[in-house]
Amino acid sequence: MSEMPKIVTITIVLDETPTVKTFVFDELFNFKPGQFCMVWVPGVDEIPMAFSAANSITVMKVGDATEALFALKAGDKIGIRGPFGNGFSASGKVLAIAGGVGVTPLFTLAANGEVDTFILGARTKTELIFADELAKVSDLKIATDDGTFGFHGFVTGIMDQLDIESYDTICVCGPEMMMKGILDRLTAKGIEARGQFSLQRYMKCAVGICGSCCMDNDGKRVCRDGPVFTGDLITSGEFAHYHRGASGRKE
Repeated sequence: MSEMPKIVTITIVLDETPTVKTFVFDELFNFKPGQFCMVWVPGVDEIPMAFSAANSITVMKVGDATEALFALKAGDKIGIRGPFGNGFSASGKVLAIAGGVGVTPLFTLAANGEVDTFILGARTKTELIFADELAKVSDLKIATDDGTFGFHGFVTGIMDQLDIESYDTICVCGPEMMMKGILDRLTAKGIEARGQFSLQRYMKCAVGICGSCCMDNDGKRVCRDGPVFTGDLITSGEFAHYHRGASGRKE
C-alpha cells in the first residue's frame, strides 16, 4: 500500500546545518538506499524526499513546502507516501560521491556498510552533513568550495586523485552540474555504466502515471525507472541541460 499516505507524528527535529534539518517520526519504513518518499505537508504541498533512515528525512529549506516543514515541531503530523523508485545497486568496491543535501540517500548506503570510500562535498564547513557518522563507516574524504575544511575545491578534485577504475560501483547524488562533471570523467575512461546517479525531477504522482517527471529522449520516468540511473543511460537527453517545471516546460 505504498501508494497510500501514512500519517506520522514528528518526534524529534535535529538541526544538521544552518539550512538543513532532520525530521524523525514515529513510524519505520522498509526501504532500499536511494529510494524516496512523497512528503505531504498539510495545507501546503507534497514533495519528494530521500529517506535518511527508516524513520527520518533530511531536508534543505529551498521553497514553500520545505519552509512550511521547517516551521513544524515535535508533535506535529505529516504524511509519508512510499517508498518509491529503484534505489542503488552497489556491488564490489564502492565509491560514493555526494554534494550538499545529496548526501542523504548515500548516507543510508554507507550506514549499511556498503561504501568503501566516500567523498563528501559542501560549500563551506558549516554546511557539511553527516560527516562524523560517515567517518565511522567509510574512508571519508571531504571537499569544501571555500577551503574551510578538507580539500579546497569541488568533489571532482578529490576524484581526480583516486584510481577511479579500481571501483566497481560509483554512486552519486548532488547538484546536477556536479554529477555531470563526474559522469564526464567516467565516460572519458569508458566506465560510465559503473556510475549510478540519483536524479531529482519535478514529481506529482510518484507512481509513473502523470508523466511530470519524464525525461527525453525516450520518456524515462524518474519516479518509476529511477531515481537512480546508470551513467550510460543519461549521457544524452536533458540531463545537465535543463529541468521541466510544473507545466512540463523546459527550464
